[in-house]
Amino acid sequence: MFHTIIVILLVGLLAGIVGSVLGLGGGIIVTPVLTLGFGLDIKYAIGASIIAVIATSSGATIAYVRDELLNLRVAMFLEIATTIGAIVGAVLVGIVHPGFLYVLFGLLLVFSGWNMYRKLRAGNEVLHQAEPDRMAQTLRLNSSYYDKALKQKIDYQVENIPAGFTIMLGAGLASGLLGIGSGAFKVAAMDTFMKMPLKPSSATSNLMMGVTAAASATVYFFNGSIKPEIAAPLAIGVLVGATLGSRLMQHLKPRWIRIIFIPIIVYTGLQMLLKGFGVNI
Repeated sequence: MFHTIIVILLVGLLAGIVGSVLGLGGGIIVTPVLTLGFGLDIKYAIGASIIAVIATSSGATIAYVRDELLNLRVAMFLEIATTIGAIVGAVLVGIVHPGFLYVLFGLLLVFSGWNMYRKLRAGNEVLHQAEPDRMAQTLRLNSSYYDKALKQKIDYQVENIPAGFTIMLGAGLASGLLGIGSGAFKVAAMDTFMKMPLKPSSATSNLMMGVTAAASATVYFFNGSIKPEIAAPLAIGVLVGATLGSRLMQHLKPRWIRIIFIPIIVYTGLQMLLKGFGVNI
């Protein structure tokens, strides 16, 4: 039993580091490890994953708020779309064929991965329009952050607000209909469509995922899907990992974050495509 707790702590530590750096919440590591490595029922693995996401968000967001890395206005604006999408998705369960959605969102993630690769090759992290987005100015979404790796303050503009809002609406819809995490969609919406730099995108995604997960955690708790003997050590490991990851991320150059993120987002997109076409993986 003690050996199992140590392993779960280490899994949580790794999930917290990866989740806080990439803005994916850590569930991408926790769920496969618990189901494949420990033979845990998927219901309990998802329940533990929800706790991991909340812990990742809590640990990372504190550091990102202190260093003014996350964009709070963007987070709250896009959270409206995610919430609406999740509610609509829950209502439409059994009506919309999930295969269609898997293909649609799989293509979106693959496209986002390709767009990130183009940014990586171009080497341009922040592009400024000659005419700033009027809607972004009205909502005061443009911001700045200090990049510790580059040792300079970076001002950035937010663009294509309707496109980002629509993608987040779709991400919430996917979460409600398919029961999948939407961290990759959140980062993709901000980085690919709204032209935010990757670091603020990742930091903002961490906050948003915590809000979303906290809302659904109550349901998982009352239906008995959260096992304290698994969730408790996992949360401790994730909290420590997220704290370390948030500090590590700020000293990583955006290029290296993209190099880590691109294979993950493309792999997730291909998984969804295969699932949409009925290929078991």
